[in-house]
Amino acid sequence: MQNQQYLLNQNSVLLLIIVVSLTFALIGILHARKHQGISNYLIAGRSVGTLSLTTSLTASALGAWILFGPASAATWGGIGSVIGYSLGTAFPMVTLIFLGIKIRKAFPKGKTLTEIIYHKFGKNLFKLILVLIIFYMFIFLCAEVTAISMLVNYISGTPLWITAILIITTTLVYTLYGGLRASILTDNLQFFIVIILFFICVYYIFLFNSENSLFHTVKTNSQHLLSHNYVPNYTAGLTFFIAVAATNLFHQGNWQRVFAAKNEKVLKESLWISFIIIIPIVFFMGMSGIIAVSLDSKVNPDLAFFSILLKEKTYFLSVVIVVMAVSLTVSTIDTLVNAISSLVIVDGKHFYYNYKKKNFLKLSKIFIIILSFISFIIASKGYSILYLFLLADLLCCAAVFSVFYGFYQKNLKEKNIVVSILIGLFLGLLFFPNPDFSRSILVGTLLPFDLFHQVISNSLLFWSFLIATLTPAIVIMAHDSFKRR
Repeated sequence: MQNQQYLLNQNSVLLLIIVVSLTFALIGILHARKHQGISNYLIAGRSVGTLSLTTSLTASALGAWILFGPASAATWGGIGSVIGYSLGTAFPMVTLIFLGIKIRKAFPKGKTLTEIIYHKFGKNLFKLILVLIIFYMFIFLCAEVTAISMLVNYISGTPLWITAILIITTTLVYTLYGGLRASILTDNLQFFIVIILFFICVYYIFLFNSENSLFHTVKTNSQHLLSHNYVPNYTAGLTFFIAVAATNLFHQGNWQRVFAAKNEKVLKESLWISFIIIIPIVFFMGMSGIIAVSLDSKVNPDLAFFSILLKEKTYFLSVVIVVMAVSLTVSTIDTLVNAISSLVIVDGKHFYYNYKKKNFLKLSKIFIIILSFISFIIASKGYSILYLFLLADLLCCAAVFSVFYGFYQKNLKEKNIVVSILIGLFLGLLFFPNPDFSRSILVGTLLPFDLFHQVISNSLLFWSFLIATLTPAIVIMAHDSFKRR
């Protein structure tokens, strides 16, 4: 592509990224200087109020992925995927109202989910869930850096590695210094920036496409994506709901904020408000995919949102997109960095015999820098990490019921939880599609396609997530029922 075809010039977009990201870094550092100490670093001194907690929860949940994922999924998964994505993203907020309050009461000094799992169940489940959470958040980190790098490259032709290193470096500077305190304050600012720019985007999308003709175009050209007879509306919707909801329940960034709330009333109010805000934002981003494919059936699914917003090649909207994307990315990355860091600080002692001699704060920073360097390499290559993301989702689906059900059952043994998770993961992997989504280990490899109905062979990802989620529940319930006889 020639330079004149890009919407922004490289120097302009790099200056914009540097100004926006350094502003967040400076604000984070200045605020963190007033709030030192490990308690502020990990859980913001357990003193966060409703407004700050609400904006932080929402900003952390809405990363740069919302500019790509929901719209892309909607181009083939229809309205069902839009509903599933929006509810799946928001649903953990409601779940955390009940789980969060219960766990805060049972473990008033808690800092991480894995720490509580260790004390509640034991070291084997603790290690399994710790690996699962770090793997998931690392993949999330790579996805965010890759997304912003590819977006900036699309708009200005800027090499992926330049954007990646700028975003990673500026975010690490203030997050590793200020911890959760810095993350929450910058989230507050990022939340309002994103909301304002989101409404600007909505306005221009409807301005470029008059409301009546837009709805007529969607109804005429994409009727199947809205039809109740279109099977992917159901399978895609349930798939995204299960996958996104399950993974977010294992997001340590969410749990840090549960423990950081000033009291249970603040926690409950913040989670409800976040739930209400998240749904329409993700829903609209998904609908933009249906709009885009209605206007152009050959649209690149990953660029569906941008294809309708930037079709007039407006300089102003290009700037809006970059600022919005940087704000979304930084708010998510600082959450991920601080979440992984907290796991090393709090839970690292379980891996060292002479743990009292270890400086886990320093160790966590080294660990984060290593992970960030790896994510920089991945992002600079432009690799698609969707497949790894889906694998991380599968791991969380297999663990979600057994782990959180265990908090409500006094006699549920660690061994039974681990076995149920492994069985669910094993069966889910049998149906988990290969990278081109054409077959799985069981369907089309070990056994021929002819043995399976098209409902199964055409929706492998759906059945993989459903089986991985339901099997542990069946195993646990069956064991309890057998034990009571």
